[in-house]
Amino acid sequence: MKKSVLLAMSAPLLLPMLVMAQSAFDGTWKADLNNIQLPQKPDRYLLNNGVYHCQTCVPPVTVKADAQDHKVAGHPYYDTVNVKVVDDHTIEETDKKAGKTVATITTKVSADGTMATFEFSDSSNSDAAAVVGKGETKRVTKGPAGSHAISGSWRTTKLENVSDNGLLETFALDRSTVKMSNPTGQSYAAPLDGTDVPYTGDPGVTSVSVKRINDNTIEESDKRAGKVILIARMTVAADGKTMTVAWKDMLHGTSGSYTNLKQ
Repeated sequence: MKKSVLLAMSAPLLLPMLVMAQSAFDGTWKADLNNIQLPQKPDRYLLNNGVYHCQTCVPPVTVKADAQDHKVAGHPYYDTVNVKVVDDHTIEETDKKAGKTVATITTKVSADGTMATFEFSDSSNSDAAAVVGKGETKRVTKGPAGSHAISGSWRTTKLENVSDNGLLETFALDRSTVKMSNPTGQSYAAPLDGTDVPYTGDPGVTSVSVKRINDNTIEESDKRAGKVILIARMTVAADGKTMTVAWKDMLHGTSGSYTNLKQ
């Protein structure tokens, strides 16, 4: 998960005096990995004849799997990809930007080929400490005969042991503006009328807009060069203890949801 989108705002409509009171969105929230709906659309990979393909990357990635750095274009978070074949069921990927390692991921396919585990370290959108974690994926389709075990399509079924810096975000609002910040260095201050403003600290997001849906719900739209790439709708429960986040990834055509817990 490269970035969590969590926002803040709430204002009673009937009692103007309460507008200055603390919003239900205000404070720090932590994503609950025990209550997460991951995308149903699978990721597709092919490793055959010494060449690795990430077919669902945007844009797709094709590099030699020779443990060397290879240039790729069109990716704001990295400009080289290094794929090492550890054995016939394991690969290691290292992504770099301007010569600096920004992400590593090790994927191990089970002996029967039906599932795989992965461990990652990701600082691709931050100069702060990397977000680390692990997870599991389930095979959807097999790769061609003779290809590496990683080949085929896979659906992520579990994320766990993700470091807090990848799960926490803090929100504050006044009568017309919502502010967001998180431990990996992303932030914005956006009016609640849908106006575009800069999104700082993330090379893949250039601007953001936020609009009020109702007293307990807001919707954030992240953009890259003016094009919406992610939409997240956030709703705080009546008791103020949980926030449901439903998101759509417009680049990859995926969607999901998770619950935030008030800290």
